[in-house]
Amino acid sequence: MSYLSLSDKDKKEMLARTGVGSVDELFCCIPEAVRLRRLLDLPPAQSELELVRTVDAIGRKNAGVGLLSFLGGGAYDHFIPTVVDYLSSRGEFVSPYTPYQPEVSQGTLQIIFEYQTLICQLTGLDIANASLYDGSTGTAEAVLMAQRVTGRNKVVLAGSLHPQYRAVVRTYIKNLGIEAVEVGFGPDGRIDRTELGRLVDDKTAAVVYQSPNFFGVIEEIKALSDAAHAAKAMSVAIVAEALSLGLLEAPGRLGADIVTGEGQSLGLPLSFGGPYLGFMACKKEFLRQMPGRIAGQTVDKEGRRGFVLTLSTREQHIRRERATSNICSNQALCALRATIFMETLGKQGLREMAWQNAQKAAYAADRLLAVPGVKKRFSGPVFNEFVIDLPKPWAAVDAGLREKGLLGGFGLGSAYPELKNAVLVAVTELRTKDQIDRLARALQEVLS
Repeated sequence: MSYLSLSDKDKKEMLARTGVGSVDELFCCIPEAVRLRRLLDLPPAQSELELVRTVDAIGRKNAGVGLLSFLGGGAYDHFIPTVVDYLSSRGEFVSPYTPYQPEVSQGTLQIIFEYQTLICQLTGLDIANASLYDGSTGTAEAVLMAQRVTGRNKVVLAGSLHPQYRAVVRTYIKNLGIEAVEVGFGPDGRIDRTELGRLVDDKTAAVVYQSPNFFGVIEEIKALSDAAHAAKAMSVAIVAEALSLGLLEAPGRLGADIVTGEGQSLGLPLSFGGPYLGFMACKKEFLRQMPGRIAGQTVDKEGRRGFVLTLSTREQHIRRERATSNICSNQALCALRATIFMETLGKQGLREMAWQNAQKAAYAADRLLAVPGVKKRFSGPVFNEFVIDLPKPWAAVDAGLREKGLLGGFGLGSAYPELKNAVLVAVTELRTKDQIDRLARALQEVLS
């Protein structure tokens, strides 16, 4: 709703109720020496219309606004049903801070319980927490969890794991005595299993991989899990594109012990970097080592169903040395949106949306590979992203595409120097055949 300031009448009524004659008298306890006796250094007040125009003008300065985007790499442009915005904006959900008092928080607790249930169904695992910050910190939390469970201090990270996720992991473990080694990828874009076999040993706490990985390639989760378990290490699957779980087999059914990742695709709009939603699920035997908190279902003394916070393993609730994480909040409102999104689409709707992503990405790959000089970089199967090699430097091609109103993809050279002319292209259900054809035509024009 629009902001409306207090009227003079409102101020007089409030002062009368508090028993003081003026605003200055209300603040008489503040020493004169620290009072500000001049106006704040702010621009003149604007009307609502003027303010909207000002904010719009600022927004138009953002690079990329108005461009048709084929960017991905951990942030995806998906359709969000209107009901998600409507229901998640209700005061009952927006106003509560956290459900410490179950007797007045049943709606919020029920939503969290349903969210956990849906995450368990997507990941194929036993338990899920009430959300984390985002995919990168979720990955770091999974590494720390694996270290606690195994008592080992080495983690093997896939080189095809999101570069920012790897950076966050290294930041978390920097002063904890945990060693991180990276395993490379082969011509198919998947983890080099021979190299993995050399790196995994009796000191390894976990093998951490992403599927679909940062190149969009689907990893062989069963084989990676078997390799980890052979050394009594944990298999940690990262999912940066949560919608892929609507089509691909659940990682938990393929041997993953922990599945964590980014839930932005499930009803959260792209908004210049956030807020995002970290999800996590694991096998039930690791329950006590899971960070965050868990909402559970119970019955009251009259046998009626109710919801409570069952487990909360953070510093605020238990002795600091026993806490599994310093997470002091969660993304409950984002988890609410994800819950409404998944329950609105249902199993069939989620599968249909994921199927459209896969089909449109396949069509886009065929169209772009038909452009002279464009080659396929990796041979592995993909979901809704793929990598192409260009015959010219990406910076020049990117500039040419932007002039034509297109964000053609993410140049991999900044994160992978060996892939300097390689581009990651993402195609979701929102991209039409005409838009994909437009990208192919523009790319051919720029290259020629």
